[in-house]
Amino acid sequence: MERFCDGDQTAFEALFTRHAGGVQGFLTRMVHDAPLAEDLLQTTFLSVVRSRGRYTRGTRFTPWLMTIAANAARDALRRRQHREAFSRQASAEPVSSEPPAVGDPGMRKHLEVALAQLSEDQREAILLHKLEGWSFEEIATLRGISVSAARVRAHRGYEKLRHLLDGVGDF
Repeated sequence: MERFCDGDQTAFEALFTRHAGGVQGFLTRMVHDAPLAEDLLQTTFLSVVRSRGRYTRGTRFTPWLMTIAANAARDALRRRQHREAFSRQASAEPVSSEPPAVGDPGMRKHLEVALAQLSEDQREAILLHKLEGWSFEEIATLRGISVSAARVRAHRGYEKLRHLLDGVGDF
């Protein structure tokens, strides 16, 4: 990243090649929409280009990048919620509060459905901690919260997952 900040365009290509897959996977799990995740990946790296002057030299690049990606995902989810709320108000049809039916009997599908039922904060804490390998200290720094608050978010998310997945597979 420091080379890119110094004007080396090939350094940006290397950053994109190295990190795009992980960022896209994270975004897909956050927004549950592959095409939207692809758009957010582009938005994330465009933000990297635009904000390279704010990058603090000597700091780890991945947490900085994932902060940008997480913020992009949260913004997209908020926009989606606003559009859905507007659509519900515009239509006279009652909206079902039932979760979508699970069409795939596989454990992965059950887990994806359960993750989608968590709050954004809980889902983010679990994905960053379990799938991305982040420490609670890193999650706390990302969100601007205490380490104990990051742990509580993850713990509550795990408890809800246990409840939602009770009787499914080995959970």
